[in-house]
Amino acid sequence: METVSSPIVIRPAMPGDVPTLFGLIQALAEYEKLSHAVTGTVAELEAHLFGDKPYAEAILAEFAEKPAGFALFFYNYSTFLTKPGLYLEDLFVLPDYRRRGIARALLTHLGQLAVDRNCGRVEWSVLDWNAPAIAFYERIGATILPDWRICRITGDGLQQLADG
Repeated sequence: METVSSPIVIRPAMPGDVPTLFGLIQALAEYEKLSHAVTGTVAELEAHLFGDKPYAEAILAEFAEKPAGFALFFYNYSTFLTKPGLYLEDLFVLPDYRRRGIARALLTHLGQLAVDRNCGRVEWSVLDWNAPAIAFYERIGATILPDWRICRITGDGLQQLADG
């Protein structure tokens, strides 16, 4: 009996994938109408993923051997659960590859990593205008937390905070 293989491959990103990942990040920013916010570089991304002190991890989705999407994540910690968790910073599938099970495959892989690593949860944010993503996340069992808001300090505000 012949085994039928899926055209979807989910694998850990490798250093040689960084230019591809950066291109996918730029495509995500364009989709979110935030291209102006991409100020980092391929070199910085490589250092942060594969340098002496990695800050994040990434998995790459390939469809029929072509890059189709990615997920970038890192550890967070739940004081209530007293367990680490995984925070999904970005999940993105190129428009030409949507509705083929790639986002679900990326999230399933991330869920498997979380369970294997004894994490208590996987968390992420979604833009309030992204109804298709919200509906998808709810279909896979995610709870959209209505009472929580993201707080962020960047740039000059971060420097002012650091200066006291």
